[in-house]
Order: sequence, then structure tokens, then C-alpha cells
Amino acid sequence: MAVWNLGSINIDNVYRVSHLPAPGETLHAADYTQGLGGKGANMSVAIARAAARVTHIGAVGPAGSWTVERLLEYGVDTGHIATLGDQATGHANISVAEDGENQIVVFSGANKSITEDMVGAALSDAAAGDILVMQNETNCQKYAAKIAKALGLQVVYAAAPFDADAVAKVLPYTDLLVLNEVEAGQLMAVMKKELSELGVPSIVVTLGSEGSKWLDVSAGSETHMPAIPVTTVDTTGAGDTFTGYLVAGLDRGMPMLQALALATQAGALMVTRQGTADVIPDLKDIEDARLA
Repeated sequence: MAVWNLGSINIDNVYRVSHLPAPGETLHAADYTQGLGGKGANMSVAIARAAARVTHIGAVGPAGSWTVERLLEYGVDTGHIATLGDQATGHANISVAEDGENQIVVFSGANKSITEDMVGAALSDAAAGDILVMQNETNCQKYAAKIAKALGLQVVYAAAPFDADAVAKVLPYTDLLVLNEVEAGQLMAVMKKELSELGVPSIVVTLGSEGSKWLDVSAGSETHMPAIPVTTVDTTGAGDTFTGYLVAGLDRGMPMLQALALATQAGALMVTRQGTADVIPDLKDIEDARLA
């Protein structure tokens, strides 16, 4: 089968700092790097490195051509990424502290200028049983989800960054919802419902150092997947890596618990590395690391 990712593409400006700045505080960075990022791009790279076929649906500005080339190098189908001459490529300024925690400011740029025609043209090549994955860093999510359901695709929605209006519009079309513990709390507060009452048949909540939990709402069951203990260097992109590997595993026909175990290994290895899309592990990395 195949995965279609309506997702952001960002240029990541990463600053290494001693600690995350407090309000009004000025810090001198010890190091600076620039690389490929954005939740969408991170997930596409993770899906490709997990040995699944993925087509990215997105947009960049003229200065972002190198990000498209980088995605292609990593095995992502870039045929449905548009270059918009009147838009800046999305970018993120990321501060990473010595303890691995991060602080991120994002400018959406071209990511929020995707048209319904772009989405429709891409999904016209999709087949029943394929997977559509989305995040909240682009526009057209509801349109894409509606088209995907009509075509018989499974819709996986990573509800980050959290936006109550965006989530409410996409939930009726969602087959698998992925969110972290904070986002889960925000969603329940806004919807005034428990997760099991949202009408989504399958929900995965990541719990940081506690692992993750899978709510099989259709079966009325909840399963905890423990985390793998590692030394954290940088948490940036770890959630996207987890989601990408989860989606790839499901696309390759794995049962949910097997896909979750693979995603947990990928996420654990990712936090031991500095960077975002450019350092997402592949299957051989995971096998060599022998995480358990």
C-alpha cells in the first residue's frame, strides 16, 4: 500500500543553549545548525526510513528547493510538493537546552498556502486501503480527510500543534488519532468528553518517559506500551519519528501492538541524537541499537 502525508516542510534553525530562556532573558548559543524539519517532513522521512512508500503533499517557497531535494534523497516521493513564488518557506527557530528539552517558534509560510486543487490532484492517485496522515501545520486538513474517506483511505491525524477548531473539524473523518498527554488533556477539556467518547475508533496517547497507551475504542480496551530507557540528548522530532514509524508499520500490515513497539524503539533512538529530519533513524539503526 502507500502513505500520503499532507504535511509541513520547514527549515529548522537550531540553537544549542545552556538552558531554555526565561521571559526577557537573552542567551548566547553555543552552537547553530540549519536542517530540514517541520512535523510533516519529519514524519515523511520517518515513514520512508521505516521502509514504507510515502508521498508528501505540501508547499515551499523559492528558497526551500533544497528541502525538497533532501526529502527526495531520503526516499520520499516529492512529486506533489509545490513551489510558491510569492511565499516564504516555513521555518522554525529551535532552542535546545543541555538537558534535551526544547523551545520552538514556527513561521508557517508556504505551509498554510496549500490549495484544495493541490490536495485533490495528489489524492487522485491514491487507492483504497492507503493511509492519509496529517498534522496541524498546514491548511486543507478537513478537505483532505473528507476526500480520503470517500476514496477508502485510512485517516491518521496527529493533532499537533493543538488547535481546538482544527481538531473538531477533522475528528469525524479520523480512524486513528495520535496525540501527547498534554494535547489529550486539552482536547478533552475543549470537547467536554473523554477520549473514548470522541467517536474515533483508535487513539494513541504518547506519555513521554512513561511510554504510550493505545485506546482501542471499538473493542473497549486500553493497552500500555512502556518506554525504553535511554539517555536523552534532544527531544526535537521524537514524537514525529514515533508517529511516522507507527504509520509505516500499519501500512506494512503490522498489528497495532507490533507497530507501537517499533515506533517506541524509533522514538527512543531519536532522542539520543541531535537534530530533526536529518538524523531520524532507519530500520538498520534500530536493529543495530538493540533497544529493548
